[in-house]
Amino acid sequence: MSVPSASTPTPRVPESGGSVVISVDAMGGDRGPAVVVAGMAESAEKNPEIRFIVHGDEAELAGLIARRKVLAGRCDIRHAAGVVTMHDKPSQVLRKSEGTSMWSTLESVKAGEAQVAVSCGNTGALMALSMLRLRKLPGVNRPAIACLWPSRNPQGFNIMLDVGADIRADAHDLLQYALMGASYARNGLGLPMPRVGLLNVGTEEHKGRAELKQAHEMIEQAAAGSYTYVGFVEGGDLPSDRVDVIVTDGFTGNVALKTGEGTAKLVGDFLKDAFSNSIMSKFAAVLAMSSLKRLQKRIDPRRVNGGIFLGLNGTVVKSHGSADATGVSAAIKLAFTLAKSGFQDRLAARVAQGAAASASATDTGASS
Repeated sequence: MSVPSASTPTPRVPESGGSVVISVDAMGGDRGPAVVVAGMAESAEKNPEIRFIVHGDEAELAGLIARRKVLAGRCDIRHAAGVVTMHDKPSQVLRKSEGTSMWSTLESVKAGEAQVAVSCGNTGALMALSMLRLRKLPGVNRPAIACLWPSRNPQGFNIMLDVGADIRADAHDLLQYALMGASYARNGLGLPMPRVGLLNVGTEEHKGRAELKQAHEMIEQAAAGSYTYVGFVEGGDLPSDRVDVIVTDGFTGNVALKTGEGTAKLVGDFLKDAFSNSIMSKFAAVLAMSSLKRLQKRIDPRRVNGGIFLGLNGTVVKSHGSADATGVSAAIKLAFTLAKSGFQDRLAARVAQGAAASASATDTGASS
């Protein structure tokens, strides 16, 4: 981790444009700040309400932003000489993170200058720093990372959490994930009554570990008209239209996520091989081009780029480290959507209600 000394920046406000301010870590991704700025430009062109606070090497960022006319007057550059690399361990980052672009990005959200933080950086480091600088919401034991999963539902996606924030999760954690996932579905996907399912090895109530059976009862009791609980779901339900929010622990969720991404890439590679195998197959590919493009768009992981850190005093969107400009733009669009909906305040209120309901249920169970 490179952490040269850096002076405290003087707060500045972008000159014009927009009512939603997004704090962007420009230095954390695998492809460098040029791709991040290109993604910002794509988002700015589509939505005049967005403006940015951009964190990283000021001289480099000033040159990149100056070449994008659509960003003129809509960016505040905050110099941060240090960079958190993909190889840095979270424990190292916590000790020596001040002065990095990631630290500075989160500070803008903590100070109330921006509504959402977006970073392509090291996931473990970003979660550790987010918990340090933003802190957990009252009532949240373990924050979660939620991702979008392509599905047959009308909205085109399902939500799954946790996908890697913490490999452990007890029944109370799974209940919190259900509450936070339902809130995300309402505000991010526009679903007034999302359907929530608990991932298990089968749909029968007698299957699964003890904490899953306990969580099954708690999630059902806590629904209270804010979501519909469909019970246990299986791996085959992840892309189905049976459920909108899939709740699981971070170990299982991360394995499922990486498996899904790998499978999508494998299918794409198989299609390329099949349609380039012979002259006739190439001719068939030309005839099927429009259908293939629709399929490619449907399973393109760049369209669902952006995992949300839930359970913190601030909204953080984690983009893939290898994201291109389209992927970065998708993450920024998601951040903008959540900021416009007032998601953070609604999430905090829902978690507080859930914590009270959970405590009441525990007291009732203890006295009976």
